[in-house]
Amino acid sequence: TDKAFQPLFKMSYSCPKVGDPHPGHPYKGGNFSAFLPKNKEGLKIAKLLKTAFERGLTFQIKSCDGEERVTWGLIPHKTSWDGGQARNGYPDAQYLHEVGTVL
Repeated sequence: TDKAFQPLFKMSYSCPKVGDPHPGHPYKGGNFSAFLPKNKEGLKIAKLLKTAFERGLTFQIKSCDGEERVTWGLIPHKTSWDGGQARNGYPDAQYLHEVGTVL
């Protein structure tokens, strides 16, 4: 069985960027965890996710109850090690292929 590793993203209150729904206003961050298998394909995807993060593609800012918040962007992430596709977890035999295609 492959062991999992967990990339962790910490997004604090931050300065607005191009594409923000309300430029000039602060927004609330958070801690975001995602799981990948610790194998050759998982490590390859981890590198691609790192590049996406560095390019500002991992998160987006959405307005929720009048407050700007950081949320996951369009790149799918596994936020649970179990629970299957319905709970953004594993098992999901197609995930690495799907996320690789998006990246």
